[in-house]
Amino acid sequence: MRQLCKGNVAVIKGAVLAGCRAYYGYPITPASEVAEAAALYIPEVGGTFVQAESETAAINMVYGAASAGVRAMSASSGPGLSLMQEGISYLAGSELPCVIVDIMRGGPGLGNIAPEQSDYFAMVKGGGHGNYRNIVVAPASVQEMADLTILAFELADKYRNPAIVLTDGFVGQMMEPLNLEYREILAPPKPWAVQGTAGTRKNMISSIVLEPDELEEHQRRMEAKYIRCQQTETRCEEYCTEDAELILVGFGIVSRVLRSAVDQARKQGIKAGLFRPITLWPFPSTELAACSARAEKILVVELSNGQMVEDVRLALNGTKPIDFYGRVGGNVPTVEELVVKIEEQIPASV
Repeated sequence: MRQLCKGNVAVIKGAVLAGCRAYYGYPITPASEVAEAAALYIPEVGGTFVQAESETAAINMVYGAASAGVRAMSASSGPGLSLMQEGISYLAGSELPCVIVDIMRGGPGLGNIAPEQSDYFAMVKGGGHGNYRNIVVAPASVQEMADLTILAFELADKYRNPAIVLTDGFVGQMMEPLNLEYREILAPPKPWAVQGTAGTRKNMISSIVLEPDELEEHQRRMEAKYIRCQQTETRCEEYCTEDAELILVGFGIVSRVLRSAVDQARKQGIKAGLFRPITLWPFPSTELAACSARAEKILVVELSNGQMVEDVRLALNGTKPIDFYGRVGGNVPTVEELVVKIEEQIPASV
């Protein structure tokens, strides 16, 4: 079914198709429509919606539902995600699958309600305490808000780990055509889930491991699944990279502006190409290195002071010169602005 849909609403429609039956959250701009859509659609399929008293309460409700084997989720923006960090760490430590949506806004602190990409470190690098990883996908369109939410639920269950849908306020707030099709729900069996009844304590789930050797063993097991995830779950998109002298790297709304900038630059005789990471963790380092092999330079563009650029540098390990251009405060670079930056990197050949 084809429809006109807002990104924040497409997330919930994708979640329903993925078998999500529990949503716990608290409204915050620019993510409030996610909760509003969840309140509308999830009860219609027999699920549970609760507006919690805070983001801290919401993430712990997700913890409880996930412990019972339910596909559960929450959503918020910067300040709300900061409040959720402890709960996300507990979910990871307990190896509980869930999906958390972060519609990024300006910060730090309260900042403003305009789009940024400044939660990259918080979501991609963990954010909370302890040794753990979040699986992170980065939609750049309304269609991907649905499709990558479905993927997030599948990866969360596959690796028994929190999965983050990370995008900026522009993608969350924009309206575009969305194609939805009924799909079979691929939720795996969960023999580990809490099955307690009155007077029993079967399968109690906790992240506390008091003995040092046991905690080390637990963390080594988690580390092993993260390595498997890195080896098999990277996803990316390339555009005009085959002969590119300059590779532009960006995600979310930035990648869409960069795509137009690539087209404009090529009209001016500059061989530019776009590399868009779809999974921010695991980061597609091998794919970036391969597509950059023929290029002279790399330009990373973000709505931040430079966060993803660190992963680009790690991926290329000094093999290529890397420059960075960022806008913050809710400002998004224009195509014309980026073409000027491209010309500074590699002058036109015509």
